[in-house]
Amino acid sequence: MPKNSPANAARRAQNSDALHALARGGYAASGVLHVLVAWLAVQLALGQPTGQADESGAFSAIAQAPGGEFLLWAVAVGFAALALWQLATAALGVPGAENQAGARLKSLAKGVLYGVLAASSARYAQGSGGGSSEESMTADVLRMPGGPWLVGAVGLVIVGVGVYHVVKGWRKKFLRDLAGTGGGSVGPVVERLGQVGYIAKGIALGVVGGLIVAAAVTTDASRAGGLDEALRAMREQPFGTALLLVVGLGIGAFGLYSFARARFARL
Repeated sequence: MPKNSPANAARRAQNSDALHALARGGYAASGVLHVLVAWLAVQLALGQPTGQADESGAFSAIAQAPGGEFLLWAVAVGFAALALWQLATAALGVPGAENQAGARLKSLAKGVLYGVLAASSARYAQGSGGGSSEESMTADVLRMPGGPWLVGAVGLVIVGVGVYHVVKGWRKKFLRDLAGTGGGSVGPVVERLGQVGYIAKGIALGVVGGLIVAAAVTTDASRAGGLDEALRAMREQPFGTALLLVVGLGIGAFGLYSFARARFARL
C-alpha cells in the first residue's frame, strides 16, 4: 500500500499521540457542555429564568463567561479532534468489534456529531450564534415530497438512540469504552455516574425523538424540537418538576462521567 495512501493517512491520524490528547480534551469539552445543560435544566425545573436548556444554551453560557471566546475555541478544537478520530476509526474499522459494519457506521455517526458540535462552538466563538432551529429545519423537510416520512424516520432513529443509551447505561456496556487503571477498573463512582448519565440522556433523547415523530404524524413543525423543547415538555407532565430535576441531575452525572472518560477512554 502506498505510503501516502488515504488509509495510511487515516491510520497515522488514528494512532497520533497528539490527536489522542486532543480527543481526550473533546471528552472533557463534552463534560462541560453536559454539566451546563444540566444546570439549565435544573433552573428550568425550579421555574428560574433560563436560556435554552440545550447545547445552544450551554454555548451561550460559555460565551458570556470570562475568557469565553478562548474556552469556545478550545472546545471546538477538542470536538474537532474527536470527530477526526471517530472518522479515522470508521474508515479503518473498530478493533475487536464483532459487527464491523455496525461499528463503522456508529463511528461515522459520532464523527459527524462531533464535527457539528465543533462547528457550533466555532460559530459562537466568532459571535455568530447558532444556526437554524429544529422547528424551521423540520418545516423545510415536511414541505418536501415524502417529507413527513423522512421526518418520522429521523424521529424513530433518535428514539432508537435513546433506547440504546438507556440499555447501555443499565447493562453498563459503557465500561467497554474505558481502558481502566492498572487494575483494570475505573472505580464504582465512575461506574455509577456512567449508569445514571446514560439512562438520563437516553430518556431525554427518547422525548426528543417522540416530538419529531409527532411533528411528522401531524405535519405540524411546531411540535418538533430539540432538547430544550423535550425538557420543557417533561415539565408539563404530571410530576414533571420532579421528573425534570431527576433527568437534569442525570445529565449532570453524564457530564461528570465524560470528565472521567477523558482520563480513561480507550483510544
